Amino acid sequence: MITSTRRVSPDKSEVRIAFSLDDTSDVKDVEDLPQTSPDLEQRLQPVPPCGSLIESVHVYKEHCRMARDFHQVKHEIAVIEDCKRKLLAELVEDEKVAMEIARLEEEFRRLTEENRTLMTVHSERAQQLERLCLTNRTRQDSS
Repeated sequence: MITSTRRVSPDKSEVRIAFSLDDTSDVKDVEDLPQTSPDLEQRLQPVPPCGSLIESVHVYKEHCRMARDFHQVKHEIAVIEDCKRKLLAELVEDEKVAMEIARLEEEFRRLTEENRTLMTVHSERAQQLERLCLTNRTRQDSS
């Protein structure tokens, strides 16, 4: 078994490739793997291996695995972005509801105050009417 570890660039993680010159079962498995990855640009598609080189088969399999991982991550990103869009829509709706609640609370406060004022005026006018009635009766009784 030969193992090779390489770092493509300082900011990228290491890539480990292991292969054996004695095992030929991997060469037969290559035909079972998909030949294209629809999410990848053409220039990034896995290149079919040279069947006679086990290392080439291993590199191809690793490339196919990374393409599948890429597809899965891309799908997960799409799902998360969809969830984000839904949450943002809910947030906008919640903000509208909060603004409507604040408006209604302010209107309720204003109407409650107006009601108190009207009740006070009504009470004052009722007392004034009662005094006037008493004054009018007193005048009628004295005449």
